Amino acid sequence: MNGPQHAPLILRCIVIALVIFHPEIALAQSRPLAVWDTGTPSADTLTPSSIDAKAGWKLFADDSPPAFQGDAVIANTRLLAVARKQSNGMEVYSLASGKPILRARLVPSLGANIERVALVENTKGAVALEIATKIGTARFRLKKGDLFIETQAISGITTLRVECSSRFAVLPDFFADDILFDARKVPVDRVELPSENFFLHFTGKQDAIVMNVFEHRNQDVRVTLAGKGDERVISGSEIDFGKKGNKIWIAVLEGAGMWHTSNVTPTDAKKIMPLTWKMPFVAQWRVNFTRKDGLTDRWDMLLPDKEGKGYVKPSWLAQDGSISAATRTKTGEIDRDAYRPGGPASDRLGPERKRWTTVLGQVQYPCWSDATGQGFVQPLLHKKLTFDGPVLVYPLTRLADTPIQAYTPVDVVRNTLGVGPCQHLLDVEGQKQEHVGRATCHVRTLLTETYGAGLQKSKRREIESYLGDALDFVTHIRNRILAYVAFGKELRQYIAEQRKVHPELKEKLDDLEALVREIDERVEPRMAAILKHPTLRRIADTVAARKEDPTPPALADQLNRNFITAGLVGYTGDDWRERIKLEYTDPMTTIGGQQDEMVGECRWVVKALRQRAGILMATDPRLAPIAAEIRARTQKMLRGGAAYEGARH
Repeated sequence: MNGPQHAPLILRCIVIALVIFHPEIALAQSRPLAVWDTGTPSADTLTPSSIDAKAGWKLFADDSPPAFQGDAVIANTRLLAVARKQSNGMEVYSLASGKPILRARLVPSLGANIERVALVENTKGAVALEIATKIGTARFRLKKGDLFIETQAISGITTLRVECSSRFAVLPDFFADDILFDARKVPVDRVELPSENFFLHFTGKQDAIVMNVFEHRNQDVRVTLAGKGDERVISGSEIDFGKKGNKIWIAVLEGAGMWHTSNVTPTDAKKIMPLTWKMPFVAQWRVNFTRKDGLTDRWDMLLPDKEGKGYVKPSWLAQDGSISAATRTKTGEIDRDAYRPGGPASDRLGPERKRWTTVLGQVQYPCWSDATGQGFVQPLLHKKLTFDGPVLVYPLTRLADTPIQAYTPVDVVRNTLGVGPCQHLLDVEGQKQEHVGRATCHVRTLLTETYGAGLQKSKRREIESYLGDALDFVTHIRNRILAYVAFGKELRQYIAEQRKVHPELKEKLDDLEALVREIDERVEPRMAAILKHPTLRRIADTVAARKEDPTPPALADQLNRNFITAGLVGYTGDDWRERIKLEYTDPMTTIGGQQDEMVGECRWVVKALRQRAGILMATDPRLAPIAAEIRARTQKMLRGGAAYEGARH
């Protein structure tokens, strides 16, 4: 047994002997959690090789050391955290790649070094260290299998700093578009950002997201920046613990392709551009395009249909009520109102990726993946929307086909805050879109099909129901438009009040007010367009003669009355198609189409206002309280929108 062919057997015997005669190694391999004392304090961050070697380290099972002789290390199968005596916090390493990679440093007391480290929990379910400085004490807890560390201020500590070098950070938004924070575009070295419960650092070689989760929206987030030009980065984020007992969780989502960035310019419009990225796992991947005006336009990456018939647009809601892809009627017209409420959680698009939304109309969806996971973008060519700048791709939440071992930011929020608070944070109820009645284009389709089949006499009751549904739909959308107009009026009043109190902010407040005024500027011309229709202009005179305002619901109601009194219910004349189109479906769909555009453009303005307010918080701290109030009002306004507002592209 001395030949080279026996070397593997000899090595296995050596490993077995080491495990038998070194119980600490055996214990470390059998436990999903571990606590180590390195034996000697290190002046520098630990290298991956020193962590792998663990030379001189002592493992503690269910006991606790009277005092750490060296540095304290806690670890599970995903993360390893080190509290070095000669540092000011915890250094967090990810382990998913097979080797330790330093991802972040957690500093509980700015400017204060560690004075004492104590092991306060060491069980099969969790381990925890308390770090004391001259300012106070904070606890760092790591549970079995978690990819996040729970931090809590015990005494004296008010802020946690997360040091993590990254060019990009994102504040995900579930009501509007994300705020994509690009360090290269921010000249100041310290900014305050809107508090939305979690914050994402995009770090590493596009293989890691460091995520901060905190319990309350009133816990402020501040970001520090350093460097110049292409070397400028976000150096860290700071979160206030807020009330006593509040917790902050720091998670590391790791894996090749965990995020991706590329750049597009206006000259790339309509070009199909393969990304140097493949989707590492199936999920709802969010794609943030930078608009020419500096705002972010958020889309969800399409997934290929399993039967190869087109694409699926995934949704993070069980039933999102979003508008289906545009279809065509038998007459060849785009039936953008062919909608069924309570549909599946995903929209389906054809191979051409054509999609209709208010404001943009019909466009080719700009981001998708193929059956291999290869990502593509095709920037829009549209007079209302131009992409110019970074594109950022990242996973938002899981789908039914997401592998169990893969994690997304929404998974982390659920696992930290809990399912109930997570539902509240995501405001699932507010995300649901209402659909009342039957869309005007859909009513047109139903009438055309009924009369074309010669069923108008036997379906008189159904026809009258269709007319009522159209009126209900018009009334519902009209009420939503009026709510937007009232919102704009109240917000302009608030801005005017703030301008008196803060004359030094006049220029920026004027810009915000100009954006709010776009609500009226978009509504009024479309109301005028309705009254330009010859049939509706004539009906408006009839309504006015009754001393009523010729509002869209009043016009729709009169159209219904005329349909009945003119004997069109059950009409079988050869000219039925021309009469119904001239006297009813054409004017009714004019009302519906103009109102669809109105409500969509109102939402477009409020979404832009919400994002602009968030950016102003970052660029001018003086505006922070005002911007926070505007963001709160915009979220309230965006809740429970009508389906045709185009809440999601």
